[in-house]
Amino acid sequence: MTQACLLNRLFALDTNTVSDALDFLGLPGATVGLRPLWNCAKIVGRASTVLLAAKTDSTPTAHLITPVVEQIASDDRVLVIAGGIEGISCWGDILANAAVSKRVRGTVIDGFSRDIDANAEIGYPIYGRGVTMISARNRVVQIAAAVTLNVAGVEVSEDDYVIADTCGTVFVAQDCIEQVLELGERIARRQDVMLTAVRRGRPVTEVMHDTQFDAIQAEHA
Repeated sequence: MTQACLLNRLFALDTNTVSDALDFLGLPGATVGLRPLWNCAKIVGRASTVLLAAKTDSTPTAHLITPVVEQIASDDRVLVIAGGIEGISCWGDILANAAVSKRVRGTVIDGFSRDIDANAEIGYPIYGRGVTMISARNRVVQIAAAVTLNVAGVEVSEDDYVIADTCGTVFVAQDCIEQVLELGERIARRQDVMLTAVRRGRPVTEVMHDTQFDAIQAEHA
């Protein structure tokens, strides 16, 4: 199956459903605290990972993340950034404009961003822990890219799948994406049936009984 098809199927779901699918499969991926930093669009794509760390000397370096953005050559990427410092920005408006020019789909930071209004003005989606005005310059450096990161307690590798919406951010390892999509689509169909039943007057105690969710697991087995 093509990457475009996989991404379209993932986009048709939401983070709640993908999280449920991961739960059924006993897989990690759902995070807590990485939410939209402005009222931005949902993003779905593949991770381009960046690892940051505190700067420990005064040697001039390329600004963090700029080498990764410069090398992006496809339109399916989501920048996933970890390793910053509490309260220090890992992202700003110049990086956002550069990312737009490279057709990056959005950025997820296990950390903080500044220039939120400027990101909103160009429609660039940014997810993270919070907002700050304090610059990364001379405080934070990039130490690696295309490596496995710990992002809000979840291991994320280069090319893993990312879905982020108003409920938060979920990562799916590339080697199980088709399994997660298939189960997520089944969960979404089952939930649609349950919602219709409630709207038609069926008691919610019956509709949301554990047996209804057990049926999803039975279908999967």
